[in-house]
Amino acid sequence: MPKLYAISDLHVEVTVNREALERMPNYPEDSLILAGDIANTYASLKAALELLNTKFKQLIWVPGNHELWNEDNGNSDLKGVKKYDALVELCRSLNVITPEDPYPVWESKSADGNNTNYTNYVIAPLFLLYDYSFRPDHVSREGALKWAAEMKIGCTDEHRLNPAPFKTRDDWCESRLRYTETRLLETQEKGPFILINHYPLRQEFIRFKRIERFSLWCGTRATHDWHTKYPTHVAVSGHLHMRATDYRDGVRFEEVSLGYAKHWHHDKGIEGYLREILPGPSKKLLDHGPTWHF
Repeated sequence: MPKLYAISDLHVEVTVNREALERMPNYPEDSLILAGDIANTYASLKAALELLNTKFKQLIWVPGNHELWNEDNGNSDLKGVKKYDALVELCRSLNVITPEDPYPVWESKSADGNNTNYTNYVIAPLFLLYDYSFRPDHVSREGALKWAAEMKIGCTDEHRLNPAPFKTRDDWCESRLRYTETRLLETQEKGPFILINHYPLRQEFIRFKRIERFSLWCGTRATHDWHTKYPTHVAVSGHLHMRATDYRDGVRFEEVSLGYAKHWHHDKGIEGYLREILPGPSKKLLDHGPTWHF
């Protein structure tokens, strides 16, 4: 039975990550979700997608913040929406599904005695960004960056993720939220969703200890109820470099990042970090705390 796997945060500019990706076995019957932060540049993403296309039947990609960073330290005009659009066109040239393409339907079958049951899942790659709302209620939007800086926390996005032509990343996020909700509403009757976003949909899954205030750059409160607002089977995300499986309201949440060299065991290979999304576990579990993946 074909499988749908997921991984994110491959960061192929890291030598050990890139070399491990090259050694990864082939999965010719299976598909792979790439939940963002695969590469920092257009050229690096192109090389990674070309390689992964030889290993999997179908790739599904959503951007992370690293893919959206300005090229050439901001000296190139490939930034903001213009860069995102260029990456979408790159993916399309390689037959990689993006958040701008029709959502594909995955038919899954399971055996129940002598009967075979079929379920259609809608694979929904999302691009939503963040709006600094993952912060305490007493911290205003205007004071959010100062609040993070009090603990010497910042983010490279403030210098390298240009939202042009939007005035702010908040504005770009709001636009993406409106666009995406329209598409989800139009598609939800086709089957439960596999929601794929680089950032977690719920703030509670951000479990930083030493860099707690980095949460500002990790998503938006606007998606807190999306797993129940829209029929959802699994929600996939990355970004945190903290691999875990959670259940909320009967929905499975998978954080699937690899991370930098220090965040994973090299002897397992990247194949050891592929998370099976479909068919996935045969039994739906009740809500519980995280199952950590090391």
